[in-house]
Amino acid sequence: MNKYLTGAAAAAISVAFVAEAAATEWNVSLWGKRRAFTEHVEKLAELVSEKTGGEFTINLAYGETLSKNRENLDGISIGAFEMAQFCAGYHPDKNRLITVLELPFLGVENLEQEVAVSHAVYDHPAVQDEMAQWNAKLLMTSPMPQYNLVGTGEPRDELSEFEGMRVRATGGLGKAFEAVGGVPTSVTASEAYQAMESGVVDTVAFAQHAHLSFGTINQATWWTSNLNPGTVNCPVVVNIDAYESLSDEHREALDSSVDEAIAYYLENYGELLQRWDSVLEEKNVQKVVISDAELDAFRAKAAAPARDAWIESITAQGLPGQELYDLVMTTLDKAKMTN
Repeated sequence: MNKYLTGAAAAAISVAFVAEAAATEWNVSLWGKRRAFTEHVEKLAELVSEKTGGEFTINLAYGETLSKNRENLDGISIGAFEMAQFCAGYHPDKNRLITVLELPFLGVENLEQEVAVSHAVYDHPAVQDEMAQWNAKLLMTSPMPQYNLVGTGEPRDELSEFEGMRVRATGGLGKAFEAVGGVPTSVTASEAYQAMESGVVDTVAFAQHAHLSFGTINQATWWTSNLNPGTVNCPVVVNIDAYESLSDEHREALDSSVDEAIAYYLENYGELLQRWDSVLEEKNVQKVVISDAELDAFRAKAAAPARDAWIESITAQGLPGQELYDLVMTTLDKAKMTN
């Protein structure tokens, strides 16, 4: 064996070392399985790999293999993984300010508007400061349409029938149903099917993709097509230390891929919405239309009281509650003018 490496061998090892040092690998904590709700994360990983020639890879971990969904923000805070998805309603005390996006009856009409209001809130300095307490940087939203109920038995199409109704609904949606006599429970998405099957809940409030992915549509005999009380806000966040340690090239690849990933998500989810009626027909689920009078009564009992209570609570904590609510409204008005 030669005592010394040849110049060519030394150069080869040097190049290999530099290539290894330049490589970046991130893990993303998700739950459930791949579905419309995660397609922007899938696309982000694909784009980042393409733009960096495979030097920056993002591994998606489904099924709570890295962390339970309610603990993803905790995992980010300690650097257990570099990226995660979570829903604000799972722990509103940890992400107080983004729960403004979960207030009932905000008036968001489509996914493009949901993206606009979410990212406007994410960009607010107070929101960024609050998330920084968890070592988390808000990267992008996971826009979902307005939630609607599935249930069994006779359809609940009148407000009086919500009295005593046990409903799987988190965050602001839970408060909305509580305002009209419902009994909300915040079981996670992964637990919703079992909760419905065992009778722990009578109804489940989800967006369309979740009714499919978590199987609640398979138990349902009816679905409310136009209740539209609000939605849940579920950001994708990155660990700040991991983000700041990226090379300029890799950070640019990540940042520049967000809009492309969101655009892909919107296109993909739009296809799901277009075929939703055929899904209902295939599964023999009745589409229930709530009357305008019942919807007006629901808004009157749930919207303003929830808004006022949220603003009062947030302001009392020394945070800009009114400012954030106004930001949502002004951003939504602008979005409606351009959509």
